Amino acid sequence: MTLSTARRTGGTDTTNAGDRRGEVVVTDIGLDYNGVPALADTDLHVHAGEFFTLLGPSGSGKTTLLRIIAGLLDPARGTLHIDGTDVTRTPTQKRDIGFVFQNYALFPHLTVAENIEYGLKVRKMPGAKRAARVKEMVDLVALGGFGDRYPAQLSGGQQQRVALGRALAQNPRVLLLDEPLGALDRGLREELGAEVRRIQQESNTTAVYVTHDQEEAFILSDRMGVMRDGRICQLGTPEQLYREPKDLFVAKFLGKTNLFPGRITRVDGAASHVRVGEHDLVARTNPAIVGDDVVCSVRPEQLILGGAGAGSPVPAGFDRIADAIVTEVRFLGQRRSIHLDADGIACSIDLDPAAPAPVVGEHVSLLVRPGEIALVVAAPAASAEPDASA
Repeated sequence: MTLSTARRTGGTDTTNAGDRRGEVVVTDIGLDYNGVPALADTDLHVHAGEFFTLLGPSGSGKTTLLRIIAGLLDPARGTLHIDGTDVTRTPTQKRDIGFVFQNYALFPHLTVAENIEYGLKVRKMPGAKRAARVKEMVDLVALGGFGDRYPAQLSGGQQQRVALGRALAQNPRVLLLDEPLGALDRGLREELGAEVRRIQQESNTTAVYVTHDQEEAFILSDRMGVMRDGRICQLGTPEQLYREPKDLFVAKFLGKTNLFPGRITRVDGAASHVRVGEHDLVARTNPAIVGDDVVCSVRPEQLILGGAGAGSPVPAGFDRIADAIVTEVRFLGQRRSIHLDADGIACSIDLDPAAPAPVVGEHVSLLVRPGEIALVVAAPAASAEPDASA
């Protein structure tokens, strides 16, 4: 198993102790504002060299946790270790971290090269070595030929690359990024996001990234944690969190999903048998569930349409989950989104845009592959709604 494979799969690779540079361990860290908890007592282990993302709506506590790791906020309780050293009360400038802000925070009167060089001058790095490091960073962030330009002469994406180069120039143990792409348009965010990931991998730096954008988190992350109300709700790889959400909030926050009330009838290890309406289905077991009442979460791309009525044939490898009526058909370029009413439950599925489309008012059935259903804890809908400001 390679180190990158170990990170992606949650495995462990201990072949090289030097690979541990940049390990971050948060233990029982908490912070209150005027007596109100902004960050609950939180545990987090970010592995060396990992790209870890804190994802959540506004006010969830993700930036608070990032700023505690940076030393910009002092926790009320708990400890923080970087590479095994307790840095809970260590000043920011002595933590050996790099920080990239959303607003770039570049010096407008300094050129690209001078902005990148600034921290190296403060550290009194010798001139020849400093010049070589600046050139290395300019090349790393793909700004060759732009070293003599000023921030005002650069695009937003180029300015953010300068900020990345400046943060990495000092070879920090940990790179912290607070929504660095938030001010950019969608297309540029996707392009620069890929660059951020490339730069992080080539520099072999541990990264802790904060965002409220699920697509960003999926593209960039080795692992991520979803936060809500000052707590980390769930940790895992992007695929684990998307396919196996543990609660209703995570299921609804990470993309679109269809929710059907059900009741567990039997559990056989990793498979749970569930009754949804008049249909018996097989779902993935969720150890967090207590009791038999559950909510079945099914992503739109995991459903297909079948014929209406109990007597209509069901293709091999699928189970019927509900009967429904088509209420809307939307063409969205790469997919066709079909909206339906399943006996009062609003649903949607994604179809190949080239495939035959149903018509509004058509009676159909919703079919799902056994094991593609994720079970989440049943909870009142109001308590599971993501923050609208996300």
